[in-house]
Amino acid sequence: MSKRSRILSQVGLSPAPVLEANAAGVDIGATEIYVAVAPDRDAQPVRRFATFTEDLMAAADWLERCGITTVAMESTGVYWIPLFQMLEARGLKVCLVNARHVKNVPGRKSDVSDCQWLQYLHAVGLLRASFRPEQQICAVRSVMRYRDSLVAMAAVHLQHMQKALDQMNLQLHHVISDLSGTTGMAILDAILSGERDPHRLAKLRDPRIKADAATVARSLLGDYRREHLFTLGQSVTAFRHYQQQLSACDIEIEKMLAEFSDGGGPDQPKLEAPKDRHKPRRNELRFDLRGHLYRVFGVDLTAVPGINAQTAHTLLSEVGRDLSAFPSAGAFASWMGLCPDNRVSGGKVLSSHTRKVKNRLAKALRLAAQSLFRSQSWLGQFFRRMRAKLGAPKAITAAAHKLARILFHLLTTRQPYDESVFAIQEIQNNQRMQQKLAQQAKKYGFQLVEIKNNLRMWSLGTRVASISAQGRQGNLR
Repeated sequence: MSKRSRILSQVGLSPAPVLEANAAGVDIGATEIYVAVAPDRDAQPVRRFATFTEDLMAAADWLERCGITTVAMESTGVYWIPLFQMLEARGLKVCLVNARHVKNVPGRKSDVSDCQWLQYLHAVGLLRASFRPEQQICAVRSVMRYRDSLVAMAAVHLQHMQKALDQMNLQLHHVISDLSGTTGMAILDAILSGERDPHRLAKLRDPRIKADAATVARSLLGDYRREHLFTLGQSVTAFRHYQQQLSACDIEIEKMLAEFSDGGGPDQPKLEAPKDRHKPRRNELRFDLRGHLYRVFGVDLTAVPGINAQTAHTLLSEVGRDLSAFPSAGAFASWMGLCPDNRVSGGKVLSSHTRKVKNRLAKALRLAAQSLFRSQSWLGQFFRRMRAKLGAPKAITAAAHKLARILFHLLTTRQPYDESVFAIQEIQNNQRMQQKLAQQAKKYGFQLVEIKNNLRMWSLGTRVASISAQGRQGNLR
């Protein structure tokens, strides 16, 4: 009998039934790992291994000799990735768990106890694996996240350029909208080449910008100091270097997307032209991203109001196109932290706030929800109605939750987006608005009178109403 079983028997409790007899637990560290198996599998059930590749292979060999088929480990930084991939390649089922969900008993914190605690929880079936997409999706995700970091670092050097101009009292970045555009970079190159005449510099402006040549010339009168010119040159060089790195990332991402199989099959209809054409922004992917995503997903996600190609690509790189790991649309939205996290005690709901999770897809959907403010679609009406009722923050979460459910339906059914299915909900919404107007009119002594036009044409159940008032001293029309 193990020590844990003896303690449980002394207090009158029976040990939990073992559901995973071939389970192991691994405590991950930067330079060493601790692996625990059941006491009956080896004379030394807990072993320490270094994180060199040959040591990780030795740990995998030992687990196979012990008859282990499933392993639980914490998601600690990026240290778990090599061992995870090595065990997965050998056919072992790896359960990657959140470190917050497997906290040990206070006062018993050590690497040995941690790996034993993981092994016990996994053996009795108390661990829930975190979602991890397939390897092909993980490869795209790694490059895409690295690209996001390049965008952030390029933005830092753009701020350094603006700071150098401020210190020389050059107001160019306040006159033109984009310092890194054609006009801004041409003028900065001329300044770094030694040109100081503001009128000659102003002639480099692109004719399409709103500021005239005289205004640009006035903004280029300043104190050209040596130290600030040096930092400006360094920042311009670094900014262009990161732009070249971004172009290389775009080429690699396009190659990766081209390796995906077609999601819609050979009979997939041709992609229609986008309804709203816009000039590509500076940090957008520089290839036909919408076409690649349509081929991979098998459905045009950009047809959903608020969803652009960048948001759809975030869905692909963070989750993938196979959502079978989520049993329902509600589970998918809950994974992103877009659902209320009800905390109940004593039959009372203590809190219903959403969980604070760092999810890149949830962030992208929240940004997409904000873009619905001026949309004339049903989703735009839904967002504005929630905004008036709940306020902007909660309305953004509600609209992002609605977008998540729509995307889940499109990807699981491979059906194109059809807004006509919301017609019934629109009729119900109009009926609620009519009832609300009738109640308000009755409250102030008014009466709603229905006006029917001669053509008797109705749009989704909406009606035109006029208000007639009956005052206390007589009838008013």
